[in-house]
Amino acid sequence: MTDPAKVRRHAERVRELVASVVRSQIKDPRLGMVTITDARITADLRDATVFYTVLGDAAAQAGTAAALDSAKGMLRSTVGKALGLRHSPTLTFVLDDVQDQVKHIDDLLAAARTADAEVQRLAAKAEYAGEAQPYRLEDEEDEAGEAENQTGTGDTDDARSGERR
Repeated sequence: MTDPAKVRRHAERVRELVASVVRSQIKDPRLGMVTITDARITADLRDATVFYTVLGDAAAQAGTAAALDSAKGMLRSTVGKALGLRHSPTLTFVLDDVQDQVKHIDDLLAAARTADAEVQRLAAKAEYAGEAQPYRLEDEEDEAGEAENQTGTGDTDDARSGERR
């Protein structure tokens, strides 16, 4: 078994190495404003997934993906030498769509706020369909029971005679 802390350290080191090489050594004109956001490596340290974001439109993203794919061999050898592992991990580059997800979540939250404001506006004008307190409270039940006992119902059994009045 591989130590999870060791795997995390190697993943962090892969992220740092790839970011450094992309910034300083890759001179591909297709490479846009790229940021290496995360790296994950398998427990056997054979495969690494590198997440990146690109500033720009879809064309800039496609160009950066092609540039990273063409520099994959150089990046892999640099990572392998720096990590000192028996096998250099294969690198897979994945476009990190966190910004799109953040925008989608922000849109959902804005829609929820609007719906809540509408519900509060309608609730402010609302009136009760019946009484304001539709349930009987215990104090009222006790008072009603006492009043009924005091007035009497007229149907009482006379314990001595066994007759009804």
